[in-house]
Amino acid sequence: MTDQLTRRAAVGEDRRRADGRLKVLGQARYAFEQLPAGAAYLVPLLAPVARGRITAIDAAAALAVDGVLGVLTHENAPALPEHARPPLRILQSPDITHRGQFVGGVLADTPEAAARAAGLVRVEVDAAAHDTALAWDHPDAYVPDTVNPDYPAVTEDGDVDGALASAAHAVDVTYRTPMHHNHPMEPHTTVVTWSDAGVELHESTQHPHGVRATVAELFGLDPETVRVVAPYVGGGFGGKGQLHAHAVLACMAAQTVPGRPVKLALTRRQLVPNAGHRTPTIQRVRLGAEADGRLVAIEHDVAEHTSRITEFAEQTAVATRMMYAAGARRTRHRLVALDVPAPSWMRAPGETPGMYALESALDELACAAGIDPIELRVRNEPETDPSSGKPFSSRGLVACLREGAERFGWAGRDPEPGVRRDGRWLVGSGVAAATYPVYRQSATARVRAFGGGRFGVTIAAADIGTGAWTVLAQIAADALGVAVEDIELRIGDSALPPASVAGGSSGTTTWGTAIVTAAQKLLAEHDGDPPAGAEVTADAPPNPHADDVAMHAFGAHFAEVRVDSDTGEARVARMLGVFAAGRIVNPRTARSQFMGGMTMGLGMALHEATILDHRHGAIVTPDLAEYHVASHADVPALEVHWIDEEDPYVNPMGSKGIGEIGIVGAAAAIGNAVHHATGRRVRELPITPDKLLGLG
Repeated sequence: MTDQLTRRAAVGEDRRRADGRLKVLGQARYAFEQLPAGAAYLVPLLAPVARGRITAIDAAAALAVDGVLGVLTHENAPALPEHARPPLRILQSPDITHRGQFVGGVLADTPEAAARAAGLVRVEVDAAAHDTALAWDHPDAYVPDTVNPDYPAVTEDGDVDGALASAAHAVDVTYRTPMHHNHPMEPHTTVVTWSDAGVELHESTQHPHGVRATVAELFGLDPETVRVVAPYVGGGFGGKGQLHAHAVLACMAAQTVPGRPVKLALTRRQLVPNAGHRTPTIQRVRLGAEADGRLVAIEHDVAEHTSRITEFAEQTAVATRMMYAAGARRTRHRLVALDVPAPSWMRAPGETPGMYALESALDELACAAGIDPIELRVRNEPETDPSSGKPFSSRGLVACLREGAERFGWAGRDPEPGVRRDGRWLVGSGVAAATYPVYRQSATARVRAFGGGRFGVTIAAADIGTGAWTVLAQIAADALGVAVEDIELRIGDSALPPASVAGGSSGTTTWGTAIVTAAQKLLAEHDGDPPAGAEVTADAPPNPHADDVAMHAFGAHFAEVRVDSDTGEARVARMLGVFAAGRIVNPRTARSQFMGGMTMGLGMALHEATILDHRHGAIVTPDLAEYHVASHADVPALEVHWIDEEDPYVNPMGSKGIGEIGIVGAAAAIGNAVHHATGRRVRELPITPDKLLGLG
């Protein structure tokens, strides 16, 4: 087993955020808050149709505006390599592949001049017929080779059809989730300076080294001449996990004004078609069980969209493969390539929509079999990972369900739906399970002794609001046997040793392992007392147990919902989450992550939907006025707990990722509670009042 980090005071301590005071005082400067002298401002031009070809661009009026420095189009933009990822190969041809794609940009001395001039550019197009509607029976649907990141798209084990046909209880249900968009508080932003010395970007990103590598490749540069700085990032949720086209546009513009900084911050309306999204899904789930509720068959069949120019297949049904025991299992993903922007990562991609469908179907099976939903899940607890046959490194799902039930007061729940009233409000409660895999990526850390028991720790990790500034210092302090105050941490800069993306709930696991490895090596080389100036750089080694055990975090969500019988309005009265995520490095930042995920799950259940007008291929919810996220009035006092879980296999800290599991299953718990309150099953998110009218 992995040598675990010695237990000292730092890891596990409830500590204030190291960057909290700077942020409260406004002293933590985000990308666009950089104030370089002589900056120019860039405003993108967007395609007015979903598919077609530009026939002419008239920029004369824009160029006549005082302060305008130039107008970039496909006619004058720098050439990009043919092998570049298609969404990044902007301004290389007159072709339009989705509405809102970047077709140019206006650069000016002031943001006002740039915005005014952008409105004067005339883009003429020859529109072509487009298709933006996902359908289960779409004639162009196909099965991809793999789904994100590299899972097989189809799996089958046993006679699923035969088991379903002979099952004592069976459900065959279809669920739909809409397109969703990452809407971090800080928009996607780039400040870039292009000079003979190199290129420097202040970028709102989850992966400084990834941005550096992509910019270098796109523009034929030595990566050592590209620097990406991102010490503070105002949220990402996966949407800033890779370079997007806005940064490419900014780099192009910066080449036209060498040595002069170019600033670009996307508006919400520019962000929505150009910075990724969660694909809509149609999911058919078939479950068969014996009379006692033990599953004999699970089938999860998914249809989702991708763009015509690049393939992204969300791993929607992958969690179903390992969640519950069943003698026969089948999962399948199908894609439909449409005239839409490229989908990408959004918090817990795959697990979020997939577990919504699976956990909703489990609730329907519980109702059909007359078995308590918690007991049904417990009866189907697998002894080993059904998808691989490996033992679990630890599996705390049942413990989370049991503790959550006690804390929530589940024992007093009426088994029949639609019977509890409070005036005109119908009241119900629901439960759903959560899971997320443990990932470890590649990273390098450097530890340097300053003398007097003080150390410097550097790694190009990105803190997107998750607490990396705080927890990495705690991990380093324990690894070196000093106080947290004796650690000087530097992160968020590609000039530092390379770090993996802040994604896949893998940041603390990966970066912390690299830091512990470097710290232990430094101490070993100097008999535990390194002199000032001693320094070690070390990589996070691969997990030696990766081939031997299945590593996942688990959790359970509980929700109480009140539905207005007159208006159909559903409101969450209370939510409770219990999680098994290994050792909790910092309870304060962990609680924040769990609560954030649960809140996002509440929004998914009741509010969030990106709506496409298929007639025009246009997104008609392009900002926070139309795309509804949960606000203060929608969110009750959330209750978060976790169980003490020892897992020596996952990493030296014994921790598991927590950034994403909070959203997984949360929407299903709310949907199940709505059914319990009303007796009506809504199988298409979000659960809006129109779907609950006529309750009486």
